[in-house]
Amino acid sequence: MMSEWITWSPCSVSCGAGVRSRERYVKQFPDDGFPCTLPTEETEPCTVNEDCFPSSCLVTEWGEWDICSATCGLGMKRRERMVKMPPSDGSICGAEVVEAEKCMMPECHTIPCLLSPWSDWSDCSVTCGKGSRTRQRILKSPAELGECSEELEQMEKCMLPECPMDCMMSEWSEWSECSKSCGKGHLIRTRMITLEPQFGGDPCPETMQRKTCKIKKCNQGRLNSDERKRRKEDRKKRRNKQGREESADELAGCKMKPWSGWTDCTKLCGGGIQERLMTARKRFKNAQLNSCKDRKEIRACNVHPC
Repeated sequence: MMSEWITWSPCSVSCGAGVRSRERYVKQFPDDGFPCTLPTEETEPCTVNEDCFPSSCLVTEWGEWDICSATCGLGMKRRERMVKMPPSDGSICGAEVVEAEKCMMPECHTIPCLLSPWSDWSDCSVTCGKGSRTRQRILKSPAELGECSEELEQMEKCMLPECPMDCMMSEWSEWSECSKSCGKGHLIRTRMITLEPQFGGDPCPETMQRKTCKIKKCNQGRLNSDERKRRKEDRKKRRNKQGREESADELAGCKMKPWSGWTDCTKLCGGGIQERLMTARKRFKNAQLNSCKDRKEIRACNVHPC
């Protein structure tokens, strides 16, 4: 069983008499094992440009005509062919490879939807991120020819590089207590980064501020014991005040839990913060909504330079 013949090959010469060939192949050999005797190739004579000259060239068939250059009225159309084999003497092929002729489309004044070509796309509506762009065309035919339902504007999405996002910071904490009980010390306050900069946004500013403080001139020698006694009394007063405040909370309708432990410092060096909380343990029936507020304390930690 044989396949169909394959298409004839080109003629073996660019002009004059030559030969061409075609082939086929065996699809199924005989069941008895004998070889297939049918031919798999055949040739035949061919003639190209009977008036054969050394300057003759071989060209393809003409292609299809292009669309008319005008949508209405008089225009032009063209078709092309290619040089398959140049002249044997090395000269330029003299055969025409482009052909043009006039074409007539319907009269322009009879078309109700005569439109101009689309304009170029506009710039994207944004300078970064997602936006849109548009293009337009104009209705050129008179309105009296009827309504034209073709769209005159198109819109599509456009995408530019992501917009820069600047660093965002929390509010400053309260100033810490002075680092010294007498003489010159320092106060610090901190803030945290809530959003790192992205896509080239502004970098983060400082997260810690420091300023000096001076309580009073330190006493020397024997007077140091008086200073320690005064500081002990101050601590006792603060504890008494805190106890009175907690009692006041209970009288106002609240019983508060003890202070929680301090949280881990937010930084290992360079100034961080710690927090602790006091929450309501029990709210009495006569408690008002704003009489049992949770408390939070903040203090500076790890203030040594990195």
